[in-house]
Amino acid sequence: MVTPPANPEGERLPRAPRLELRSEMLAKLRAQAAAAYPEEACGALLGRKRQSDSIVVKDLVAVPNARDSERTRRYLIGPEHVVGLERAAGALGLDVVGYYHSHPDAAAVPSEFDRDHAWPFYIYVIVGVRSGDAAKVRAWRLLEDRRGFEPVLIVDEDEID
Repeated sequence: MVTPPANPEGERLPRAPRLELRSEMLAKLRAQAAAAYPEEACGALLGRKRQSDSIVVKDLVAVPNARDSERTRRYLIGPEHVVGLERAAGALGLDVVGYYHSHPDAAAVPSEFDRDHAWPFYIYVIVGVRSGDAAKVRAWRLLEDRRGFEPVLIVDEDEID
């Protein structure tokens, strides 16, 4: 077990949130992001909360980008897909634990637009894509006060004891 680091006063810092998923899911995320280039790919993470700040992803569901414009810089998961995702997750005994999208020719960090449209209780995975090649995959969670995002550690579920 990893012990959280201490701050200079010796108090334990909270453990970073963790997102557990299998390596083939990371490969699937990268492939979807590369295939959608130069537009943004998007989809949902289905899974469940494992412990206080750990979420395990059991399935990825690609969703069509419903944006009518700016699809190279924006994505939209339409309300009919959100409802369908919730139903599909429930039928599997899972929850929608987050969403993913790509950033064509941009870093895998949330934009101001992402912050304005995110909810604090979901995990957001972003795949950076450079010239059609998927690069960095990073995960984030919006802070409850909406000031910004905190990084989420991505852990290969196959390597967890």
